[in-house]
Parts: sequence; C-alpha cells; structure tokens
Amino acid sequence: MQRINTFFENYARALEMYNTKGLSFMYHIPCTMLSDEATSVFTDGGKLEGFFNQGATFYRQFGIAHVHADVWMKRELTPRIMLVKVTWHYKDGLGAPIYSCDYHYTMKLDKANQWRIILSVSVNEKERMEEWQRNRRG
Repeated sequence: MQRINTFFENYARALEMYNTKGLSFMYHIPCTMLSDEATSVFTDGGKLEGFFNQGATFYRQFGIAHVHADVWMKRELTPRIMLVKVTWHYKDGLGAPIYSCDYHYTMKLDKANQWRIILSVSVNEKERMEEWQRNRRG
C-alpha cells in the first residue's frame, strides 16, 4: 500500500518537471482516460506522451509549478489490481493555490511487479479549472 503513495509522489514530481516521458511510463499500455466529456484510449506510449505534452504546455502557460497528491482511498480488488482516489493540488511558483481536483485510478501490477495506471477517471478537473480561470479573470 505504501508503494501507491510513493507512486503518486513520483507522479507529482514528474508533473512539476514537465517530464512527459516519465509520466507515460507510469501508465499501463493500453490505458484509458475517462471524463464526462471524453474517453481516450491509448494503445501507444508515444501518443500518450504527446497527450501529456499538451498538458505540460497548459501547466507552463498558467504557472503551475508545484503539485501535491493526497491519496484518500486505496482499495485492493485483487492482489494485482487496486482502486485509488487522489485529490491533486496545483500551486504556482510562490506556493499559492491554483486549483485542486479529484481523480479515481485503477492500477495494475505489471510483469515487473510495478504499479501502472490502467484507467484514469477525471471527476471534476474541467469544472475546477474553469472556475479558477473565471475567478482569475474576474
């Protein structure tokens, strides 16, 4: 279970460093990213990395410099499959909050016994990001 916390600490560091290749290695291929608006299935690590490159551009543009993951729930479905709920906190270079959002992940141990994300569900990131942008403009 502690390995899950460490996994998301490493994920947060990769986000802060805009390490899109590192982020893509944290996912099982194929993987699915799901939200109310879209379903994206990635069968190629290079395309997943390209997806993360788009996100890194957004993070740079809006000054996201610090990322913290609060792991709220870990539930073992099988010895090799885990459900995880994470609240992500994004901050600027001075440590001021930008926005927070919730994700649910289904993770699976790979052949090398490393956790990988196989399903990522964005619960409210779009809404929280839009709210932050509205408040920023207002």
